[in-house]
Amino acid sequence: MPVLNRCNKQNKDSNNMRKWWWLLCCSALSVKAQQADRQQFADVLDIKHQVTDTSGVGVSFFSDQGAWHAYALPAQAAGYGGFVGPLLMDMDGRWLSNAIARLHVLEGGKELLPENGTQHYYPGLLEQSYQLPDMKVRLQLIFTSATTAMIQATIANQGNKRRQLELQWEGSSLLSQPDWKQHHQQLQINGNGHTFYIDYLSPAQWKITTNGAGYTSVKKIQLPAKGTWQETQLQSYRQPATGGHDFTMALRQNRQRWNGYLEAAFTADTTQRRLMVKCIMTLLTNWRSAAGDLKHEGIFPSASYQGFYGFWAWDSWKQAAAVSIFHPELAKNNIRAMFDYQWPDGMVIDCIYTNSKENNARDTKPPLAAWAVWEVFRHTKDTAFVKEMYAPLVRYHRWWYANRDHDGDSLCEYGSTDGTRIAAAWESGMDNAVRFDHARMQKNNAQAWSLDQSSVDLNTYLYAEKQYLAKMASLLHLEDTWTGQTASLKAKINQQYFDSATGFYYDRRKELIRIEGAEGWIPLWAGISSKQQAAGVAAIMAQPGKFNTKVPMPVLTADHPNFDPLKGYWRGPVWLDQFYFGIAGLKAYGYNDLATELTNKLWQNATGMNDNLPLYENYHPLTGKGLNAPNFSWSAAHTLLLLRE
Repeated sequence: MPVLNRCNKQNKDSNNMRKWWWLLCCSALSVKAQQADRQQFADVLDIKHQVTDTSGVGVSFFSDQGAWHAYALPAQAAGYGGFVGPLLMDMDGRWLSNAIARLHVLEGGKELLPENGTQHYYPGLLEQSYQLPDMKVRLQLIFTSATTAMIQATIANQGNKRRQLELQWEGSSLLSQPDWKQHHQQLQINGNGHTFYIDYLSPAQWKITTNGAGYTSVKKIQLPAKGTWQETQLQSYRQPATGGHDFTMALRQNRQRWNGYLEAAFTADTTQRRLMVKCIMTLLTNWRSAAGDLKHEGIFPSASYQGFYGFWAWDSWKQAAAVSIFHPELAKNNIRAMFDYQWPDGMVIDCIYTNSKENNARDTKPPLAAWAVWEVFRHTKDTAFVKEMYAPLVRYHRWWYANRDHDGDSLCEYGSTDGTRIAAAWESGMDNAVRFDHARMQKNNAQAWSLDQSSVDLNTYLYAEKQYLAKMASLLHLEDTWTGQTASLKAKINQQYFDSATGFYYDRRKELIRIEGAEGWIPLWAGISSKQQAAGVAAIMAQPGKFNTKVPMPVLTADHPNFDPLKGYWRGPVWLDQFYFGIAGLKAYGYNDLATELTNKLWQNATGMNDNLPLYENYHPLTGKGLNAPNFSWSAAHTLLLLRE
């Protein structure tokens, strides 16, 4: 072949190769962008609401950036022109208004009524659009900080003539005897210990008037043919507005941040992306910044339930394990928040609030903190965080043996600091589980009592903690004092809690307490069981009359006489943390088909898994109905872990 032709062919081949690589890269980028585009996930949750009860928080709504206020979409077209709320949160939640700012457009003294409207809840964004005669109105709401939401209103003149319009923002407070104050273009609403601010970011002044429960802000504008009017306001809770005032830039940053969350969470084989997005949205709506006596940011169990306006230890460990996938700093701070109140002797108390006088120090919660810290490290490789947490984790681990091992046999019991049995049951996390029905209290020291039964799940968690502490010691080049303890504890757990006659693990008093519950599969999660023992547990988990129900793996076997999912709390519902530990345990021992079967039944039958309803605190195993608190954080966390793993 002539040299010139050969060179031409080489150039052509080279160009073709470049084109091929370009197309491949573009395709990869397209897939990545598709995975991470929040605009594809409209209305994953239905957050339409009408306030009829100011304390009615048992619904879905939107918050972000750790803010202590939230919004919903109006349930009816008559509510167009504003967003429902805000909901104000502190020790409890109260709706300030049905719409603290609703836009009205008047022409010739007559109000133009919205028609043909649409509204959507995207991850990190509320958006509402509706039609007026020859005009289109759009409202967008995002959070720009832990105290401030930004709302932009846009009116587009679609006609060929100039419009003379009067614009009105109006709102009213549902708080008793609200106190309204005005300073330049800022409106301040005070009442019931709350302060809320509205700031108008406009060079042209609004005329603001207040009257009892409500206010009106008025401005006249001229809107040219095919022209657009656009203006922004800030709505802030707890303190005046912070952050920039450029909505276009803020919206771009908001979209990048949320797309970043999705990109971090999605994997190449993620098939249930809408459900994964729902998990992330649930966790971040429950995100609260440091405030009052909460020294670090963290996550409520559910902002949709009045009893859960604080941070709980057990919840925090589980939430952090999942949140570390897409927001590592929040995960770290959720852990730090609980250790801020660690006692000098090592105890981490049960729950904490903005008012520390309300903290519950009567008990702790099952020891999963080291697991949570290691999960953060696994996703971040942040050795500094492990170093920060190692000594507090060691103190907490040793606290258990100093205060919850009544007979000194290195097998611990759940207990309390005040000697009450109810607090001891709370310490297990399974408050009213049948296995504790006949337990009694026994005193260990002045501030420590134990139940007269030792629990298989507690000692299994402690076994797992020793393994994680050993990994941390190795990472930090410290002496490993943990590995030597695991072999003996493993042997004790299998000897004391496994029943070879039934093939299951149980708590023990003097004898085994043969009540089949979720605690019986925790040893599989920790890798304690032999293959033969795992086979026995898996066989019981596979039985339809016991744990293989419509939504599988209730925390109490379905054939027990006290099985009561609807009213029983820990006496029959499916809890997704225990479901997750069970599935992980089955996979660890090679029971992948059973794990897939059980997980698929969860996806197919549980409320919220394939619709726009919330994820619930727990589920009815025979019907799939969501029970108790909606928008529950650890349900979202463990659903996310299941989808990822």
